Amino acid sequence: MNQTKKNNLIVLSLGIILIFSIIISFWIGRYPVYTKELLGILFSKIIPIDQFWTDTMETVLFNIRLPRIALACLVGCCLSGAGAAYQGVFQNPMAAPDILGASAGAAFGAALAILNYQSSYMITFSAFFFSLVTVALVYFVSKKAKGSGILGLILSGIMVSSLFSAGTSFIKLVADPNEQLPAITYWLMGSLSGAKNSDVSFVIIPMAIGLIPLLLLRWRMNVLTMGDDEARTMGVNSNQVRIIVIVCSTLITAASVSVSGMIGWVGLVIPHLARKLVGNNYNHLMPTSMLLGAIFLLIVDNVSKNLFSTEIPLGILTAFIGAPFFLYLITRKGDIY
Repeated sequence: MNQTKKNNLIVLSLGIILIFSIIISFWIGRYPVYTKELLGILFSKIIPIDQFWTDTMETVLFNIRLPRIALACLVGCCLSGAGAAYQGVFQNPMAAPDILGASAGAAFGAALAILNYQSSYMITFSAFFFSLVTVALVYFVSKKAKGSGILGLILSGIMVSSLFSAGTSFIKLVADPNEQLPAITYWLMGSLSGAKNSDVSFVIIPMAIGLIPLLLLRWRMNVLTMGDDEARTMGVNSNQVRIIVIVCSTLITAASVSVSGMIGWVGLVIPHLARKLVGNNYNHLMPTSMLLGAIFLLIVDNVSKNLFSTEIPLGILTAFIGAPFFLYLITRKGDIY
């Protein structure tokens, strides 16, 4: 079996694993919804079926289980896809979705909204808005910087992220320690415990706008990894493609962080695991990263809400899993790229 067929089989297998993971996720929880009831409830919305499930099951399915599972898959897919794209564009194996400050901006926006006693919808919107503002500011500063454009972009991201992180720290300092500070702290640790259908509706469009071009530009990302001169000889405008990839990656990162909070390591570790499976060809690397990210975060979310009586924030679990695994990757052969 040649490499292309092998990689296609891996992508197909990951898609099947994701489907089974989603089905199993409906079973797990205090009020499990098994496959028979799940299909019955879903098909009842299309064709008339005599109800053989409880009203509680239907409520749990549509209002709790379905939006949470959908967000876990979408956020995992977007973070890992953005991480893979950034690593290719910047030619840096340590590049992650927060490299341009999207996460720092989202944290500041969410903290600011919590400080002003805003609704959960406004917290999500504020996080999304400030995430985009931060990256726009990073891009503006990088255009004024001298020297390499890529290096200027990365350094600008570090500087602007530091400013917004300082702003978040100040908000925590002046926040009410009884109500606002715990809410800000919990948001910063990352969680999908409050997932709602409105959250899915809010992020699905920006995620689609960002994910579809990343999938369509896969072969051009391969050209970018060869260098600007090689890309030019192949008729690819490297600067234009780079900007499109950065904008799309930023959009899906901002959308993800706005509904999930700060979830680290997914966009850093998962693309490297995908490379171990299918290599560096973005034709297979991008869909593999996205599927692996969705599977990974869905499993982690199931663990977070069922391991103990108190739910564990996702950011803590992804760090516990991601850091040792990344250490394994860099020590296995001494090369992670």
